[in-house]
Amino acid sequence: MAVLWLVALVGLLAFGLGLFVWVVLKHLFTAEVPSAIQHPFKFRLMHVIFLYVTTLGNILEKLRICSMPRFIRFLHDSMVIKKDSGMVVKDLHFGTIPVRLFYPKAKSCGLRRGIVFYHGGGGMFGSLDCYHNLCSYLAQETDSVLMTVGYRQIPDCHYPIIYVDSWNATVHFLESLQKYGVDPSRVVICGESLGGGIAALVAQDLVGRPDLPRVRAQALIYPVVQTINCQLPSFQQNKNVPFLTQNFYITCMFRYLAIDFSWKDAVLSGAAIPPDFWNEHKKWLGNDNIPKRFRSKDKHPKFPAPFNEAAYLESIHRLTVRHAPLIGEDEVFAQLPEAFVVSCECDMLRDDALLYKKRLEDHNVPVTWYHVEDGFHGCIILFRVKPFSFPCSAKIMNSLPHPVRSVQSRCRQRVTPSLGHLYPPWRSTARPTP
Repeated sequence: MAVLWLVALVGLLAFGLGLFVWVVLKHLFTAEVPSAIQHPFKFRLMHVIFLYVTTLGNILEKLRICSMPRFIRFLHDSMVIKKDSGMVVKDLHFGTIPVRLFYPKAKSCGLRRGIVFYHGGGGMFGSLDCYHNLCSYLAQETDSVLMTVGYRQIPDCHYPIIYVDSWNATVHFLESLQKYGVDPSRVVICGESLGGGIAALVAQDLVGRPDLPRVRAQALIYPVVQTINCQLPSFQQNKNVPFLTQNFYITCMFRYLAIDFSWKDAVLSGAAIPPDFWNEHKKWLGNDNIPKRFRSKDKHPKFPAPFNEAAYLESIHRLTVRHAPLIGEDEVFAQLPEAFVVSCECDMLRDDALLYKKRLEDHNVPVTWYHVEDGFHGCIILFRVKPFSFPCSAKIMNSLPHPVRSVQSRCRQRVTPSLGHLYPPWRSTARPTP
């Protein structure tokens, strides 16, 4: 029996070592590390670890032991949660939706600001525990009551559960602001990556809801605001830059939307986009509104490719506002609250943020734009996670409290004839970024 255990142990060690060598080689041959990224060796090491655990998760999934997303979330939730004696943290359920509330223990002289935070992770990763330290810091620095949503994810749930859970939790919170000591005129919605797209969509859906408090501002951190044009300059320039590579982006999208991977090339090339749809929306989905300094001089493939109706029918749900808040209605954009938009230079989704920023500005919505030259996708999850944090993580997190703290309870009413309601849009004194 001892011999069998020894053989098993040696086999596991050999397997682990072989897998490590394989992911190192995969990283070296496929990953690109831009020169702008600080601490490139640490960045490479982090990506090797990421490849190792995702590959191991895929193996466990094929062996029907555990799905890859559950395995990664288990590892994420094993991260140490820093307990802050100055913060109150409560785990609640709004119906069946788990949420976590953060607010300072110190008494406030009046009602506090409110923040609704939607985490990222592509619908596969991320959790309340994973983003605990980040949310605690943001609530403390802004003296706010922060609620973060633990929406259901893959493989248990697919489209449209993530947004449904996020919307329902948000509505419940907005209807209960008095209970949580929140000023209804100072509520900010905030999200990172996929959560940034959720925040943008929630802001749009709140337009036309006079029964709910109007959100004062939206903070979008490298948001996903469209899944239609996968040939934007940043998609080409950063498609092999960890941690959001083109393959991983497609994996998250296809898994959540339940699209067969055989349609990958059609989706990437734009062959699944009907010509009339593209002609209607290309102003906001194309390259024209991206500043020239972000465009590459290299020639890009013609986009969209010749129309493939079968691919369109298989992926038709990508072409809706639910998955592309960037193509929302003009009259809705005109009523959106002021925005704080973060983009990262070394991020495949950089141009999503730039296009959304431009569309907001064109409708006279005040926008504060913060661009991080050495930033990469997912960097804020490493904030204060020593020794794995990066300077760009601190830059973004240190910038977030300023626009939140600047939220004041100023308001004025404006009539929107197209919607037929009175709405009280709050505006900052800042002018839109040129």
